[in-house]
Amino acid sequence: MMDLGRYAAEVLLAWGVGLVLLALLVAQSLRRARRVRAELERIEADG
Repeated sequence: MMDLGRYAAEVLLAWGVGLVLLALLVAQSLRRARRVRAELERIEADG
């Protein structure tokens, strides 16, 4: 691991928070896409 100096904890924490937020955004997008796809299929089936 590279030497991050005095601020290693803060840097790693910031990276961790960023990755968690990115993962949450991806999960939310996938969940919404499934919901929208199901709604579209329901609307198309009703004709």
